[in-house]
Amino acid sequence: MATSRELSDFLEAVERRAYRQTLYAVRDHHAALDIVQDAMLKLADKYGDHVATEFPMLFQRILQNTMRDFWRRQKVRQLWTSLLSSFGHHADGEDTDPLEAIDVKDDSQEPSAQLQRAQIMRSIEGALKNLPPRQREAFVLRYWEEMDVAETAEIMGCSAGSVKTHCSRAVHALASVLKKQGWDKQSLIGDLAGFESGFGS
Repeated sequence: MATSRELSDFLEAVERRAYRQTLYAVRDHHAALDIVQDAMLKLADKYGDHVATEFPMLFQRILQNTMRDFWRRQKVRQLWTSLLSSFGHHADGEDTDPLEAIDVKDDSQEPSAQLQRAQIMRSIEGALKNLPPRQREAFVLRYWEEMDVAETAEIMGCSAGSVKTHCSRAVHALASVLKKQGWDKQSLIGDLAGFESGFGS
């Protein structure tokens, strides 16, 4: 079992190298710092009582998993803002799952897009609390947990068609909130998302 001193020495020795490795991967100073600090805390909390020789491998595994979590959150944020920038208008009605009709543009390195996405996400997260429970559940399972329609239907105990309806209604409601807060459709499309024909038109 490692002593607290051994753990502290290891973290001190690995911190700068881990930061450089993470910064190279995510290309964002603040995100890299957060990821490294999170990984260090996880190592100390979950594996601090392991022998010191296990720390390097454990830390690398934790760091890689934390980076994957970061990219997953980035992907979901891009998806949500792309999805909602259509303001919920879909030609096929509410029996079509909006997630199946969009193509997310990778603009994660553009500062203006990052800022706008963060602002939109704050609006979305606030509006989610006001959705009916079934709409909120379907939306979170599909767009946050990244489950497909069949998996979501099984968890919710309803049909695939009901999942699509709940998702579509949730998108319409959230998009309406964005519109009322001044997010015009054209600027969102231009800055955040590329759309396939038939969605957002």
